[in-house]
Amino acid sequence: MRHSFVTRIAALLCLLWFSASAQVDLQTLLKGVESHYNRAKTLEVQFNEGYTGVGGPRQSESGRLTLRKPGRMRWDYSMPPGKLFVSDGKQVFLYSPELNRVERMPLKQSEDMRAPLAFLLGKLDFAREFRDIQMKPAGADYLVTAGAKSDRLPYEKIEMVVTPGFAIRRLVVNGQDQSVLTFQFDQEKLNPPVDDARFHFKPPAGSTVVSGESAQ
Repeated sequence: MRHSFVTRIAALLCLLWFSASAQVDLQTLLKGVESHYNRAKTLEVQFNEGYTGVGGPRQSESGRLTLRKPGRMRWDYSMPPGKLFVSDGKQVFLYSPELNRVERMPLKQSEDMRAPLAFLLGKLDFAREFRDIQMKPAGADYLVTAGAKSDRLPYEKIEMVVTPGFAIRRLVVNGQDQSVLTFQFDQEKLNPPVDDARFHFKPPAGSTVVSGESAQ
């Protein structure tokens, strides 16, 4: 009985030592996330997106994101069905099927709005984009919180859950207007084969095309 007790204590001590040694410091984690995404040429991932505005109900959307650098991405929405957001590296297009309407704007004009999603474009640089960066364990993952580097940006702070393999599992963006935008990412694939034709957008027949200040 005593041998069994000692064995359990020894196993527990080994587990605690392994858990402590598996922890990474903040800079190692940030550099790992930057390298994970900045070196990838293509990416595919399932996403669930939630948005809550001030005083409004939560809106939920989901689908599949396909990315190819530089600057090309395609958000195919399964909810709501038919919604599509495409960037060809120069222009961004948002198609809303219920309105049969396309909003178009230069990619550069949308960069400030999408700074928290810079990892998708291979431009992730925590030191350049964020301040007051902190990290703490979140189960088997890590929770990273950070503030916007500039008060002129449309978001105030972010939270992201990062796996030990440096993949971003969850991202929460808190806007200056008190809105909250949440992304949950699953089934991530790095460097899958992607046809460049997927990022060529052609407005559907009969749709109205307008220039918008925000494409999403």
